[in-house]
Amino acid sequence: MSVLEMKVPSPGESITEVEIATWLVEDGDYVEKDQPIAEVDSDKATLELPAEESGIITLKAEEGDAVEVGAVVCHIDMSAAKPEGGSSTEIKKEEAPKVEAPKKEEAKAATYATGTASPAAKKVLAEKGIDASSVKGTGKDGRITKEDAVKAVPSMGTQPANGSRGTERKKMSMLRRKVAERLVAVKSETAMLTTFNEVNMQPIFDLRKQYKEDFKAKHGVGLGFMSFFTLAVVRALQMYPDVNSMIDGKEQIKHDFQDISIAVSGPKGLMVPVIRNAENLSFRGVESEVKRLALRARDGQITVDEMTGGTFTITNGGVFGSMLSTPIINPPQSGILGMHNIVNRPMAVNGEVVIQPIMYVALSYDHRIIDGRESVGFLVAVKEALENPVELLMNNNPTKALEM
Repeated sequence: MSVLEMKVPSPGESITEVEIATWLVEDGDYVEKDQPIAEVDSDKATLELPAEESGIITLKAEEGDAVEVGAVVCHIDMSAAKPEGGSSTEIKKEEAPKVEAPKKEEAKAATYATGTASPAAKKVLAEKGIDASSVKGTGKDGRITKEDAVKAVPSMGTQPANGSRGTERKKMSMLRRKVAERLVAVKSETAMLTTFNEVNMQPIFDLRKQYKEDFKAKHGVGLGFMSFFTLAVVRALQMYPDVNSMIDGKEQIKHDFQDISIAVSGPKGLMVPVIRNAENLSFRGVESEVKRLALRARDGQITVDEMTGGTFTITNGGVFGSMLSTPIINPPQSGILGMHNIVNRPMAVNGEVVIQPIMYVALSYDHRIIDGRESVGFLVAVKEALENPVELLMNNNPTKALEM
């Protein structure tokens, strides 16, 4: 019998543990080499764990378990032959006899609703204002433990005659818990302020209408808004380098490159992959990279390295219909630009009221190193580039700029 011990590989530098999010196979299944057998959450991303060899698998960790990098999570019996007609798990299920629950368990369950509470549990329930008779105890003889009390949810009022009032409790993934911790830390550890402005998107609408078909035919990607915003941000960061910096202890670190993080929605929630050296990219280069990263995030293939770093972030709440928001800084960065939906609004143009497509934009920044002059100047520079893209982003030659 030849058994392989599969250990948790390191998903990236500084990551010491992961969480088993989902087993994609069952205990006793026959797995093929390189077959995905589990999804694991780190504090930065969700990654697939492939089988290192073929054979019968024995799971050594459960879903939701936090395991250290290098710990054994399963065994693979490489000497086992592949079963015919299905996995070994399916065979076991067919042969497994039905077992009825013992009568004494049914009787014991009846005592749960009226079980007594431990002193610690009583204190927790009293603080929550919950009656002990409404809590199901899991201790001996239905006794309510402190853990039961901590998990207890206060009553949501008298149940009406009709309508569902169900609730669900599930453990947050390691990725979601880490995001929550980082967001709270940003609010408490930075002096975050937000400044707002509006952008007349008509010039970009006109350019896209004129060039989008040729652009897609030539490059295989659409001419979207992200390339305009990314290149406008690159220009503004070069004009106001404090916005492209971060704090490290008592020092301020300024970058002479622009790595732009873009917030994209993936199956496991919000992810922020990075467009490296965006200052060297053309409109085609930005659109191609945005598409590549978005597809990898959607398919769960994004790597930790692709989400590490970044000197500034762009997030687009407009795709979900957001009119205005105050985006939260992505640490250790010092600034984030929020895009929003585009709405036709009345606007004064050359002394006349006309209807124009307007987008509200928001810049959240760390006031510890970015002053009002820099923050407002940066956002005005972004606005100017978006409202005059031919001159400021295309060097007065849109045909050449979109062919590169």
